[in-house]
Amino acid sequence: MANSEWRVARFCQFATRHSLFAVVFAACAAYGAVAQERPTAFVDASTVVPGLIAEMRYAGSHNFVGRPIDGYEAPRCLLTRPAATALAGVAKDVAAYGLVIKVFDCYRPTRAVANFVRWARDPKDIAGKAEFYPDVDKRTLFRDGYIASQSGHSRGSTIDLTLAHADGRELDMGTPFDFFSTKSWPSSGGISHDATVNRGELTTAMQHNGFRPYEREWWHFTLRGEPFPDTYFDFPVK
Repeated sequence: MANSEWRVARFCQFATRHSLFAVVFAACAAYGAVAQERPTAFVDASTVVPGLIAEMRYAGSHNFVGRPIDGYEAPRCLLTRPAATALAGVAKDVAAYGLVIKVFDCYRPTRAVANFVRWARDPKDIAGKAEFYPDVDKRTLFRDGYIASQSGHSRGSTIDLTLAHADGRELDMGTPFDFFSTKSWPSSGGISHDATVNRGELTTAMQHNGFRPYEREWWHFTLRGEPFPDTYFDFPVK
């Protein structure tokens, strides 16, 4: 990533933090237009992680919005190299049990986050409600922490994932991915014994390899000591 692009990325982050939205959309839109290439610090995780299954939900229509999301031009899991290397360690750990990793989202462009924000402002756009948030008003998803207006995914070291058999069949985790409910909290009760055990196995493998969990989503983990803790990228996934 060129120094000039890095400086603009940092500026966009500052403007977002301080609610300078007019500045963000004017300057950062221009940045998005020129910063189209993947930085060399990012890799395709499938080239690093053995047996990885990439079911990139936001590149298609099977997600809570119900259509492909801005910035996802290919169903590819991009991560910073340290995150991908750590995830390879997870794959090695779970392979001992005949399991593989299935990822749903990895690096997320900031333009995709902006797409979520626009979607949340339209109360009539509820195509995915029955499957992903049947008991939640979409207007509360940001307030309740299920969607972030500035996502750690955009820093390149956060992953949404589950465990699966080699043929892609997912282990029972009590809820599906992106199910916006307290049932998806790792500490939630009311799920089966098997689902509780499976969540524990996923969390143990992730923590053992340097990831920290998120208290409201069993599938969400961020690399400790991530290489870009203050930079939010916007190059497309392609």
